[in-house]
Amino acid sequence: MIFSYKYILSIELSSKTSVFGKQIRSPKHSLALAASKKDIVLSHTCFTVNCNSAKQQTWSKLSYIGQDVRRIPPVLAKLYGDRVQTLDLSYNSLTSLQEIGNFPHLTEVILDNNQLSDSINLPRSNLLHTLSLNKNNITDLDLLLRKIETNLPNLRYLSLLGNIACPNQLSCAEKDEEDYQRYRYYVLYCLPNLQFLDSRAVTDEEREEAARRGKFMKIVRPNPNVTRNGRAEESEEDNTNYTPLPTHSREANDHRGMFGKCRFRYAGKYSEGNRFIVNNDL
Repeated sequence: MIFSYKYILSIELSSKTSVFGKQIRSPKHSLALAASKKDIVLSHTCFTVNCNSAKQQTWSKLSYIGQDVRRIPPVLAKLYGDRVQTLDLSYNSLTSLQEIGNFPHLTEVILDNNQLSDSINLPRSNLLHTLSLNKNNITDLDLLLRKIETNLPNLRYLSLLGNIACPNQLSCAEKDEEDYQRYRYYVLYCLPNLQFLDSRAVTDEEREEAARRGKFMKIVRPNPNVTRNGRAEESEEDNTNYTPLPTHSREANDHRGMFGKCRFRYAGKYSEGNRFIVNNDL
């Protein structure tokens, strides 16, 4: 028999809520009273537990969606860190995954629609097999793949749709199916154990093609700091120190001026007299 249950918990995230060691200090007002006040923002957490009585297995999921936070609240790890296998943090404004290391039993992490960039640090985990990073700010595919290869050796599902690092029409209207397929070959070459990439499963033909020529599918982008002549652009500090004048003065007899005689004469049909008329002559 398989059954499940879930409950909704409202947590007040303000300066009044603080965590010390293993004790969680509650706000002065109860959650029921806080809910009646319009000037207090409540964050809603959904914790779901599925139990399989036949196999005596328990699977739990924590959803913290649409709360517009930039980092994972530490109180979530204090309350649920040791009990959660699936963590859904979609539709926030996350720029850091600092607290995710306090969820040691994670097998699935969903981080869609956040503000995560190339600077994210993925924690070391041998249990994590699903990672979804759709619609974030990831641009450097090589850097992300190296982090996954090092820290998530058992990853089987990866989704990067909506990032610049994933060249399809969700991220750029100029990309086509050929660009996306080249991207798939390169990702599968770097992560050959993947079974599902983005929106579809990995086929045997893709896996063979990735092993054969995936290393040649790397997308090379121009360095934005290099100009057309191959030289790096000067920084603002270098530009402010520029002066057209010489750095050292010369002696009076050390001059380098020169003069000469004009070697041509104007012979046009129009007079050049206007060149010698000034305002006082008018």
